[in-house]
Amino acid sequence: MVAILGYSREQIFTAVKAMYTAVASAPSADFHFPVGRTAAETLGYPRERLDALPRTQLDSFAGVGCPFNAGAVRPGDITLDIGAGAGNDAVIAGEIVGPDGHVVALDLTPAMARKLHETLADAGIANVSTLQASAERLPLADGSIDSITSNGVLNLVPDKRRAVAEMFRVLRPDGRLQIADVVIDRPVSVDCHTDPRLWVECVVGATVEEDFLDMFRDAGFQDLRTVRTLDYFAHSPSAQTREVAASFGARSVEVGMRRGAHAPGPLLQWLRRSDPRRIAASIWRRGFLGVAGLGLALLTCYGTLIGTGLLAMAGVRLALNQNIWAGAIALFAVLTATAVAPGIRLHHHYGPTALATAGAAIVCFALFVHYVFVVELSGFAALAAAVWWDIRLRRWAEARVLGLGPTTS
Repeated sequence: MVAILGYSREQIFTAVKAMYTAVASAPSADFHFPVGRTAAETLGYPRERLDALPRTQLDSFAGVGCPFNAGAVRPGDITLDIGAGAGNDAVIAGEIVGPDGHVVALDLTPAMARKLHETLADAGIANVSTLQASAERLPLADGSIDSITSNGVLNLVPDKRRAVAEMFRVLRPDGRLQIADVVIDRPVSVDCHTDPRLWVECVVGATVEEDFLDMFRDAGFQDLRTVRTLDYFAHSPSAQTREVAASFGARSVEVGMRRGAHAPGPLLQWLRRSDPRRIAASIWRRGFLGVAGLGLALLTCYGTLIGTGLLAMAGVRLALNQNIWAGAIALFAVLTATAVAPGIRLHHHYGPTALATAGAAIVCFALFVHYVFVVELSGFAALAAAVWWDIRLRRWAEARVLGLGPTTS
């Protein structure tokens, strides 16, 4: 998701910096996500690893999973921790890589970077260094990193594809990546620009799980494996955050992968992203299957008439099988009504489904019982109104869950 919800990049970065500055400076404050040692233990970090971390550092832990379950970091590695935060994962990685390795702890937030730098100096940890930068622009040379670890960062990044491409660039061929991040079942589609806090609450900026994994495959990563899925938001102290997460099916995943030898070319990437199956899945998740069904019904009905008429004017005559033609129109009309029905689960309103069912029935009556153009057209009008109504109600329901109110739907 690339700032498509009304945010500017500057607003996103400002919101993220403000939130995690607060985590660094006042970790005992109230946050919408779990923080501290209890959060780390809940996410499965071994106690012996946590016991070795300075308490002040562990207090500011704000991860969404335990990426080390993917086992990408190995002794002797040059490792990059993207979005290191207070540096808990960076220090753990430093213990794993040992004295022959090194960890670069990169974070966007100055307060986090400063806190980690002071912690490292006080603890005398020499094989971990800090770097303040964005995940979208990694100030590192091509192929200079053996492994990357990241915990709860990509969902906060505006240009995710660019960040993934940067990970690919700095990793050496066959380099390894472990990542824990937030994914969702369906994308957020309402305009959230009126409330920048929503982006840093992890769900608005998250990606549908299939799209999340495809981003890495499109960039050239291979051997992707999902190590673990967990209900991270069930542990949120915020009832609103739990409700938002449940509404969008938000959860955490821990994924491991390796860098391929070469990045796919632009044409191959375009072909992958243009896969009809991916497009169809995206249409379904965004609630636009009804729009697609209606468009196909209208195209099959009136588009065919216009096409055959134009061909006839050019001297080309085609014989249409009336039964097949009518059956195709009816099929798409019924598909439209069927696509509207799942909206009931989201907005709890039966009106659009009833109207769409009536519209499909009218179209089928005109096609198979008694054809009258005005009757057929009224059926399509009812279907169009039902699709529009359903989309409006879906957006209103999302806005309500996100706390934006009905005026933004």
